[in-house]
Amino acid sequence: MHAELRGNVVLHDYEPKQDFAADVVAGLRETPRRIPSKYFYDDMGSALFERICELPEYYLTRTELTIMRAHIHEMEHVLGPRCAVVEPGSGSGLKTRMLLSALDDPVAYIPLDISRELLLETANAIAADYPQLEVAPICADYLGPWELPPLKREAQRNVVFFPGSTIGNMEPDEAQAFLRKLHEVCGPGAGMLVGVDLRKESSVIRAAYDDAEGVTRDFNLNLITRMNRELGTHIPERAMSHYTHYDEQAGRNASFLLAREPLHFEVAGESFEIKPGERILVEHSYKFSLEQFAELAAGAGLQVEHVWTDEWGWFSVQYLTCVNGL
Repeated sequence: MHAELRGNVVLHDYEPKQDFAADVVAGLRETPRRIPSKYFYDDMGSALFERICELPEYYLTRTELTIMRAHIHEMEHVLGPRCAVVEPGSGSGLKTRMLLSALDDPVAYIPLDISRELLLETANAIAADYPQLEVAPICADYLGPWELPPLKREAQRNVVFFPGSTIGNMEPDEAQAFLRKLHEVCGPGAGMLVGVDLRKESSVIRAAYDDAEGVTRDFNLNLITRMNRELGTHIPERAMSHYTHYDEQAGRNASFLLAREPLHFEVAGESFEIKPGERILVEHSYKFSLEQFAELAAGAGLQVEHVWTDEWGWFSVQYLTCVNGL
């Protein structure tokens, strides 16, 4: 289960499996139809998402970075010395490095990802830039079975770093189960630093998921390109369009692929008929009030200890701990 990487980095490999065809078939059988959003991120999808993060309408990345720059020393003080940083969905980006650079004598960085190639790239890059830091990547589905590896130095606290409001892309029950699992795996005294998008003017949210340049449209439609390439669906790209809807009452933005003409295609030997005007859900993005997120965290046995926000109250970085320190 261990494979040597460059330097002293050791991979802890749970050999997770992804079955694109089976997941697409299962999603298209549902009502409403859906395609799991985890399949956005092939090479083209990842490149398009990097462009999305730089768009003027996409406030999330920019605002979270502003919060971290303004409050990173407060975060470091709250987290304390000798942390082991656990990052589901391994980042290796600016926010990760900002945190690692600010911490007092961090013990280890433990990135976690289902994509082995991305995980190894992340682990080697961090190990090269932080030679005194133990880097112990875990290849696993973070909703599946995994455990923290033994470390060379004992950490004072395990801290989960989960930026970017990815928590909002999960259904509320899934998000709660995810937080509960992190709570269980990381043990007593653990903390979590989580990016949480907040409720705000609906026009701001709508623009973030339907930008004027059409990069988000291309990002979503790339799912069809990937299905055509990897699953042989032969769906004309002109036959689908990008559609979003923000439900203000639910605090949820939904992104869809919208059929513009009748479609007939097969996936893994199963036939599907899509009518004109029918929508395929590709992503939900939940926005929370501070009270709503505190309630969700409480259901996972966690309490919100600190909240940092931007001057407009658009986004938050929240520090969660186990209730009663358990």
